Amino acid sequence: MANDTIVNLAAEAGKIMLQNGGETYRVEQTIGMICQAYNIKDTQSFVSPTAIITSTTSDDGKNSTIIKRITARSIDLNKVAMINDLSRKVQNNPLSFDEFKKALHEISKYPSYSPLLKMIFAGLTTASFTFLFGGRIFDFIAAFFTGMIINRVCALLARFRVNDFFINIIGGTIAGLIGLSASSLSPVFHEDVIIIGSIMLLVPGLIITNAIRDTIAGDLISGLSRGLEAIVIAGAIAIGAAFSFKLWMYIV
Repeated sequence: MANDTIVNLAAEAGKIMLQNGGETYRVEQTIGMICQAYNIKDTQSFVSPTAIITSTTSDDGKNSTIIKRITARSIDLNKVAMINDLSRKVQNNPLSFDEFKKALHEISKYPSYSPLLKMIFAGLTTASFTFLFGGRIFDFIAAFFTGMIINRVCALLARFRVNDFFINIIGGTIAGLIGLSASSLSPVFHEDVIIIGSIMLLVPGLIITNAIRDTIAGDLISGLSRGLEAIVIAGAIAIGAAFSFKLWMYIV
């Protein structure tokens, strides 16, 4: 079997992991394990948040290089875990090439949680943060609906391939406007708690964590790029929240 066929599937496995929140070192490790399981000893991988470059050398000295571009990213740690388990399975109990290819395809098409479930838990996430920041039951309720609205709007914008920077601006704006509107209706609502709790849904926690882990692991390019991405996202959220306050001043 040609090396480039195996390397292509190994890189595809790495791509699935990277697209769904996997760390750089874990992607490189997974690619190496898959190639080794199919008797490709000399494997070198370079992984960044936007690309995977994998090169191998066969026993006869033939080189094979595969490049995978990462154009879309989300968070689905279940797929990361499934690829992780598959790479260890093929190393301990080698699958046939066709079986491995089929398993990889099933993981890539594995269904995520339903939109309704995502919306409900987005609301529970934002609502729970209001208690953490000293909010009361009315703030919990307001943040719950705010989180659901932000989740649905962001999902709709992502479907139309709107840039993530503008999605986060819109999310921050929604959080600010709903928090200000609720507090103007009744003093039982506290706009600061509602807004802070709601924008926590947009905060790039996984990206920050991966940036720190990549930097510590020595993947400086990946760590710095993820760190910069987190700063840009945080800036977009702040712009959206500030815009909502400015817009509210003109409305009232």
